Amino acid sequence: MAEIPAEPQSGRGRTRIQKAKRQAILEAALDVFSQDGFRGATLDRIATAAGLSKPNLLYYFPSKEAIYAELLTGLLSTWLDPLRAIDPEGEPLDEMLAYVRRKLDLSRDFPRESRLFANEILRGAPNLGDLLSGDLRALVDQTAAVLRGWIAEGRLAPVDPKHTIFSIWALTQHYADFDVQICAVLGGDDPFDGAATHLETVFTRLLAPR
Repeated sequence: MAEIPAEPQSGRGRTRIQKAKRQAILEAALDVFSQDGFRGATLDRIATAAGLSKPNLLYYFPSKEAIYAELLTGLLSTWLDPLRAIDPEGEPLDEMLAYVRRKLDLSRDFPRESRLFANEILRGAPNLGDLLSGDLRALVDQTAAVLRGWIAEGRLAPVDPKHTIFSIWALTQHYADFDVQICAVLGGDDPFDGAATHLETVFTRLLAPR
């Protein structure tokens, strides 16, 4: 077997083929981790799903942990974007309903990522603990302050801002994390057909100023 040259430590200097193979590994790993969780996933399974040999995979990533960490780092940014998009200068109810829709869209479009995130939280967030208590907490604090301002102005119903955000997470991410249960109960109907209308009704009743 020909000796494989050492890969650059940073993304700079990687060839197009190297980038494509790294992406193939991450895509395959996302499937495996979201189905089997971190403990159940193996490098052999990820390599097979990516169409690579295990030694070839290890050329791009030194361990299962390294693949998992890279997936999670990219995921957290995606997960925070809908919250960052809330406009403090916008119409409060419109902004909150738009946030609900963005979170539901994430569940529809990125179910594997949602399950990966849920599995990490269930494990006690060993890889995301610092980010959750740092970036996420700061962003939630900032958003909660915006909601408190809207409530004080009478433009939003008097609710607990942080628990309202938690409720939005729970009711939207449920459609990704428990999709098997939902699809079984609905008997094959698209769960997202009525979800957006239902959640808009729920949060309009909760948040509309009285």
